[in-house]
Amino acid sequence: ASGRTFSDKSPRHCGKGMSDEEKIFTYNGVLYPSIMCPEETLKRLDSIQAREDDVMLVAYPKCGFNWMVGVLRKIIGEATGKKMDSKTPPLIEFSAPEYLKVIEQDPSPRLLGTHIHPDNIPASFFEKKTKMLVVFRNPKDTLVSFYHFYQNNPVLPSGQSWETFFSNFMSGEVAWGSYFEHAKAWEKRMDDPNIMVVTYEELKEDLSMGVRNISRFFGFQLTEEQVQQIAEGSTFRAMREKSNDSHAGMGKVFFRKGEVGDWKNNFTPEQSQKMDEVFKAELEGTRLGAKLNYQKYCQ
Repeated sequence: ASGRTFSDKSPRHCGKGMSDEEKIFTYNGVLYPSIMCPEETLKRLDSIQAREDDVMLVAYPKCGFNWMVGVLRKIIGEATGKKMDSKTPPLIEFSAPEYLKVIEQDPSPRLLGTHIHPDNIPASFFEKKTKMLVVFRNPKDTLVSFYHFYQNNPVLPSGQSWETFFSNFMSGEVAWGSYFEHAKAWEKRMDDPNIMVVTYEELKEDLSMGVRNISRFFGFQLTEEQVQQIAEGSTFRAMREKSNDSHAGMGKVFFRKGEVGDWKNNFTPEQSQKMDEVFKAELEGTRLGAKLNYQKYCQ
């Protein structure tokens, strides 16, 4: 879908002269960035007709979405011979409303993605049993990465102190809503055979295994040589180096550090304890909670 853009404006040039209040709005009880996700588009999302062979990528913001877009483009390219070289992230809620028509005309397999809460994903994706890859990341590193994304992105309210952002994140008052609400909603869908949940951390530890499992899940046949080639070309560092081409000059905003454990450089002991308590209350004892391996990555 060449030509699908952030409402036809580059995010670098947007947001100037806008107040922080104007940069964000509430739709169905969730905050969204008004330039990136036009309300008109959100209202029309349900008109998207899913296909059985769509490749759908879902992630809460800053959990590795852009990294996995790169991986999936390579997998689809290797398996089908189809060139996947769009400059824009394939987020359905990022499109200007008229580009939802462009999505309809895209040839299969379409790579689509979203940050929206699973309850708000257009119903036809569940009706068609479209396969969805869901990526999660430990909440402490997600929060730090999201904070820097807010700070470096002119279309978001960017002057917040670390303390203010921490408190907003914990109460879900950030773009795309609460991390924990997203996590609990996906927890309920863990038995769905059309949903595969992976974590950022496991992909960092063994990307070849991730590429192998993800390809198999979507029904793509790859040789071991192709798997290794994709994994080597898809490390975070490799993606970051190419990101200015792939992300229209916004590469450094989308690909910052990509480290596991960076939260230790930011959290106060009190903040760390507060997150531990919320994680325990919301996700301890759940399958997704176990998959996030909180003990290992957040303590």
